[in-house]
Amino acid sequence: MSDRLPGFSTLAVHAGAQPDPTTGARATPIYQTTSFVFNDADHAASLFGLQAFGNIYTRIGNPTNAVLEERVAALEGGTAALAVASGHAAQVVVLQQLLQPGDEFIAARKLYGGSINQFTHAFKSFGWNVVWADPDDIASFERAVTPRTKAIFIESIANPGGSITDIEAISTVATKAGVPLIVDNTLASPYLIRPIDHGADIVVHSLTKFLGGHGNSLGGIIVDAGTFDWSTGGKYPMLSEPRPEYHGIRLQETFGNFAFAIACRVLGLRDLGPALSPFNAFMILTGIETLPLRMQKHCDNAKAVAEFLAGHPAVASVSYAGLPSDKYNQLARKYAPKGAGAVFTFGLKGGYDAGVSLVSKLQLFSHLANVGDTRSLVIHPASTTHSQLDDAAKVKSGAGPDVVRLSIGIEDKEDLIADLEQALSA
Repeated sequence: MSDRLPGFSTLAVHAGAQPDPTTGARATPIYQTTSFVFNDADHAASLFGLQAFGNIYTRIGNPTNAVLEERVAALEGGTAALAVASGHAAQVVVLQQLLQPGDEFIAARKLYGGSINQFTHAFKSFGWNVVWADPDDIASFERAVTPRTKAIFIESIANPGGSITDIEAISTVATKAGVPLIVDNTLASPYLIRPIDHGADIVVHSLTKFLGGHGNSLGGIIVDAGTFDWSTGGKYPMLSEPRPEYHGIRLQETFGNFAFAIACRVLGLRDLGPALSPFNAFMILTGIETLPLRMQKHCDNAKAVAEFLAGHPAVASVSYAGLPSDKYNQLARKYAPKGAGAVFTFGLKGGYDAGVSLVSKLQLFSHLANVGDTRSLVIHPASTTHSQLDDAAKVKSGAGPDVVRLSIGIEDKEDLIADLEQALSA
């Protein structure tokens, strides 16, 4: 190719991949191996000492996974990436590099219920403390900053309600506080929003969702924007201080603008161990090839379904940023002009019982705890994904008792609307 920068669809197919040099295979092979042969003793020592790049053991890195990492980094505009076993694993590995016991991070209150649970309960055993802020009130992030604050965490499109977060405004708060902004970009995918372009320092995904796209493989990924100075104020010793396990190397000095991705690999993944299977990496890579085609269809279908629901007499409210009347529509136009995503919620006039009943009457929609599938999915968050929250917290997170969440797939929109119509009428 020429010096022209490839477009998004081209990167989705080609970034990180080359024909296999041994066999000529065009598709990226599945390197289904636990370990790799060293050239000699010096080669082995240089790999273990971080003096050379290469493969040691699949828990730390694998050639199939490496193609996936390079591809997602290219799509997000980052310097490097690390693939792990799930989106939750990505969050653990990221925060392990940033937080010491007793430290705090600020998180937007509108998050996936599993993340709220992980942050509130599981992270307590590490001594990591979450402080909640309201993404509709940017000043609440400023008020939450303390000397113990080490990061801010948000979702670009919030799960379950589909609200759009003002990334640039919160990035300004993070910059002033001298901490990195972490953005979960799962619901948007880089096709709709590239958070690094708006001030994010770290991006995470559940690869299980739109990037993989077919509901068949778990995975997570961490993307390093290469924009944060990890030496500032001595806040981040994992990156700025000598690492005794690597003969005193300072990761930021040695690896520069991809030091955070290296830290996640050689300090996080190496010791915590949530490695991604090469087979799953292959499946997710295959899914990414059609990401731009799928995401546009997802968004077009979602808008049509949201418009139908907004006019239905049994529906009390629809929360979809693609509707002109929605409170997040202006943010959607700014951050996601190609579409406001495929996941949104609506409230039923019959409340909790009506929500549970509707889910049981749908036939084409699959009732399950996932989003981002080619198939359309439905769930009642208050009784499932957000059930661990009290009623007030459910409402604040966008999962009130009357709320139903839809993840709109790539079927014919007329069939999706017909299924909703029969279920609502029943």
